[in-house]
Amino acid sequence: MKNEKGTIVLAGGVIGLIAAILVFFGNPANMGFCIACFLRDTTGALGLHSAAAVQYIRPEIIGLVLGACIISLVKKEFRPRGGSAPVTRFTLGAFVMIGCLMFLGCPFRMILRLAGGDGNALFGLVGFVAGILTGTIFLKKGYTLKRSYKMPKLEGSIYPAFQIVMLLLLAAAPAFIHFTEPEGGPGAKHAAIIIALAAGIIVGILAQRTRLCMVGGIRDAVLFKEYKLLFGFAAILVTALVMNLILGAVTGTSYFNPGFAGQPIAHTDGLWNALGMYLAGFGCILLGGCPLRQLILAGEGNTDSAVTVLGLMAGAAFAHNFGLASSGEGPTANGKIAVIIGIVVVAVIAAVNSMRKEEA
Repeated sequence: MKNEKGTIVLAGGVIGLIAAILVFFGNPANMGFCIACFLRDTTGALGLHSAAAVQYIRPEIIGLVLGACIISLVKKEFRPRGGSAPVTRFTLGAFVMIGCLMFLGCPFRMILRLAGGDGNALFGLVGFVAGILTGTIFLKKGYTLKRSYKMPKLEGSIYPAFQIVMLLLLAAAPAFIHFTEPEGGPGAKHAAIIIALAAGIIVGILAQRTRLCMVGGIRDAVLFKEYKLLFGFAAILVTALVMNLILGAVTGTSYFNPGFAGQPIAHTDGLWNALGMYLAGFGCILLGGCPLRQLILAGEGNTDSAVTVLGLMAGAAFAHNFGLASSGEGPTANGKIAVIIGIVVVAVIAAVNSMRKEEA
């Protein structure tokens, strides 16, 4: 067990290091990795939303899926499964994304924002933990989306293959793919393709081998008093923080700016930061993992997770097409309504799937 914990901590340390370096190489500040933001950018690049500031096919997403796929094939862990409540998973994925875009980041970016000194992420963390704790109540009551089933290898290979297509589209940059104009917004800030892709592959391999998942870490701590996954995210926080301080000292550019006001791609509305991540945490625990974990599972051939990722992308499209996403100015009225609706919908899903009897 000690060796397993050490491996998880080491992997978390490497991931935190990579995340900080990606910012140095061009990714937006406090956004070396953000699954929600990167899926949103990719969604925009495909023309599924028209927010010109956030349109770019993110190689990190491609790398995460392909890294997980490659290592699962090597380790003979590529086992396609699916068929467990796909519409429910799609719906939960969409609302998780809406919660993340209220906060302006996924659980991964929440940790990186803390490592960059963003105090607003503390409100997100409180809400996120509260959402997970709410979800564990339903887990204890028997919540389930029922079993998944073995799928043909071709079925499990479709989503990883789609990522190869996305890489080709990124490299070819045809006219029908949308890219944020230089200096046009966060979508224009990115590391070189080869650097971002390599980073994604490495993190995908590490996350697949260690099963890193912040939702799973908090869930396991509450239900089983098992903390090893949380140690991995603590290592990400510490390593990213130390690397930010080192980069600041070496380059003369500040990568660590403690405080609340003026944080990059963030707002200071504590209540809605907390409620956005409450929705994300609540939805993620019902899905069985955070957005990062869903991508890794999709790379392993899990079609339920692939459907969830498509739900996340649909949520990003809804958020930007209907004015639900927050900005540095704060949350929108539409976004607040959507988060409240999302909390209600997720609670209903949790309740119904906790009370439902096993089908004969």
